[in-house]
Amino acid sequence: MSADGINLLKSKAFDKSKWMQLPRDVVIGHDVIEHLPAVCEDLALGRTALVITGTRTRDVAGDRVRALLAEDYAVTTVATEEISLETIRKIEEIGGEADFFVGVGGGRVIDTAKIASFNLDRQFISVPTAASHDGIASSRASVPTVEGNTSMTAHPPIAVVADTGIIARAPHRLLAAGCADVISNYTAILDWELSHRLRGEPLSEYALTLSRMTAEILVKDADLIRPQSEEGAWIVTKALVSSGVAMSIAGSSRPGSGGEHKFSHALDRLAPGKGLHGEKCGIGAIITMYLHGGDWRGIRQSLRKIGAPTTPAEIGVDDETAVEALLAAKTIRPERFTILDMGLTPESARDLIKMLYRE
Repeated sequence: MSADGINLLKSKAFDKSKWMQLPRDVVIGHDVIEHLPAVCEDLALGRTALVITGTRTRDVAGDRVRALLAEDYAVTTVATEEISLETIRKIEEIGGEADFFVGVGGGRVIDTAKIASFNLDRQFISVPTAASHDGIASSRASVPTVEGNTSMTAHPPIAVVADTGIIARAPHRLLAAGCADVISNYTAILDWELSHRLRGEPLSEYALTLSRMTAEILVKDADLIRPQSEEGAWIVTKALVSSGVAMSIAGSSRPGSGGEHKFSHALDRLAPGKGLHGEKCGIGAIITMYLHGGDWRGIRQSLRKIGAPTTPAEIGVDDETAVEALLAAKTIRPERFTILDMGLTPESARDLIKMLYRE
């Protein structure tokens, strides 16, 4: 006798659907800025462009981008040196009729273009003039507020055009900061795995593996990250793009943002203007790797090789403020569980900061 007619157990459909947005065109290399018109033509984004650049990066690459596009597109250019809600609203007003945006500059400029284009439902192309953090290809943007920097979800660029000749000429400190930002992926994924084990947070093995591999490449090639080295600029830029892609695959910044980033954002509040984002993440990664029981000395040595700071003093932050930042890290994005959320005491925090100076 068959039980088919009375079977109450229904098979579940496989429903792990995910919508991933990734850059379609990625062009990295010497003089590739000249290929920007071809990239725009390939993507068929329209005929009117808004070029967003910085007041300083306009001379570096913004004017060149405008000239390249002006032959085939109606181009409007706006220069800004800060990112704020007011600036973003201004960009949206100016670019309301543009078919697509082009962000030419550093992190603030690209994040401004990213958010404004997202709000207006336009695509944007990322043209970085420095490789200072993984925002050049990610869907995340950082906006300063009275409480400190706030990470916002936007969309990744439809294309990245990264001219290594331009990037190599930027101050080496920016390149070293970008390198440190990627190296801190090591501890970000450890925190992600920790949260997965203790809290059941979903984990993307693909995104985690890509993030780890990206950090490993930079540690392996740390000797090549030198001032004015186009090869070094090429290595770091590729790593930053890969890190941004890992975040798009994960659907969050988890592959590249853990306790070390919470420490960085806490420093933003307690010591505004001190240190670059990647620099603070690098210092935080030494601390959190120590707490995870990993090779914290190896991370510190890699950061030293590339010329990134490894102590609060090197970015103008006193040790007691760094201690406060470690203790305050748990208040930054409390929904994101990391090893800094596990009950760090003031005494332990002071010992961790002292550890940074120990050989």
